[in-house]
Amino acid sequence: MNLEVGARLRSQTCTTEVIVVRPPTGDVDLRCGGLPMVPLDEPTDARPPEPAHSGGTLLGKRYADEDSGLELLCTKAGQGSLSLTDRPLEPKQAKPLPSSD
Repeated sequence: MNLEVGARLRSQTCTTEVIVVRPPTGDVDLRCGGLPMVPLDEPTDARPPEPAHSGGTLLGKRYADEDSGLELLCTKAGQGSLSLTDRPLEPKQAKPLPSSD
């Protein structure tokens, strides 16, 4: 899937929706709940997430993949977890602020 900044995608297995903040350097296989994500306006059949991909997504969290450069923002939480093929995407951790000594 070729992703561009601002692309809005949704899961085929749950209510998860994301927006692309930083596109990957190449084509990626972005999935949620084990199935490929689709454009927001594309109709889908509701299917449950695969058990191995049902960790959930968190509203307002950024998910990133260092290898591809992909960064997503979750705009609607859901039961499925995000992955690139079978490699899970984890929420980005906040950077520590510098000391104010």
